[in-house]
Amino acid sequence: MLFGGFLVKAIIFYIVGGFILYIVIETAVRRGINHSIIGQFLEKKYGMKEDKKSFLDDDLDNENKEDY
Repeated sequence: MLFGGFLVKAIIFYIVGGFILYIVIETAVRRGINHSIIGQFLEKKYGMKEDKKSFLDDDLDNENKEDY
């Protein structure tokens, strides 16, 4: 039974780690494209600005930024 508990912990660890890695990569790619010269050029040329809300936009760090 010792190895069964270890296996469950390892699976949970990999799932949580993969989710965190996904969030980091997705955020970096989105911000990198939006702030790049090509991204700004395409935004000016085609007028596409995607304000796709993420669940990370609702966290407490982003709340009340206009108040300061």
